[in-house]
Amino acid sequence: MEIQRIWKWGLVLPIIGLLLVGAIWLAQKVDVFYSLREALSGDLYHRYDQLIAKTAGRHGLDPNLVKAVIWRESRFQTNKLGTSGERGLMQVTNAAGLDWSRAMKYSDFQPEELWKPESNLEVGCWYLARALMHWQNRDQPLAFALAEYNAGRSRVKRWVTSSGQGEGATANHLSSSMDFPSTKAYVQNIISRYKFYKARKEFPTL
Repeated sequence: MEIQRIWKWGLVLPIIGLLLVGAIWLAQKVDVFYSLREALSGDLYHRYDQLIAKTAGRHGLDPNLVKAVIWRESRFQTNKLGTSGERGLMQVTNAAGLDWSRAMKYSDFQPEELWKPESNLEVGCWYLARALMHWQNRDQPLAFALAEYNAGRSRVKRWVTSSGQGEGATANHLSSSMDFPSTKAYVQNIISRYKFYKARKEFPTL
């Protein structure tokens, strides 16, 4: 009887293990609540895919990442106004727009342009690409860049300094030093959504 029980569990446990692995794999590709909201939104969740792919490519960014930022920032609402004046799809600030205009030597920039999806994505992608460049030598540049996108470069530099690790500070050190819980959640949310988009091949031509 004991042998039969051992034999039985010897078959069942591997099956349970396979089911758990399969569930984890499926969870990375399927977000039921996201899929439901997507289905109820008409074309909203895909309305700007072509523009995202084009603008992201111009700045050397993965469109899956840019779309993840847009999802977190505005849920694809072009008219969203943030609490600190951030505008549009990527919730770009006037200051970021001015930084971009100076870098591009575009003297006619007006903050109202940030309401236009094309302008908003152009400035937002430029800013994100620049943030990634700032932290390109870190173990996880994306975590640092997203923290900068959300909280500003000066705060990220302060968190790196307070970690006591200097140039050796890792993404884990950064996370431990953050005194903005909202930024910590922001980084985690976007990285998770980025992986989700990549897993389900949001941009299949990549």
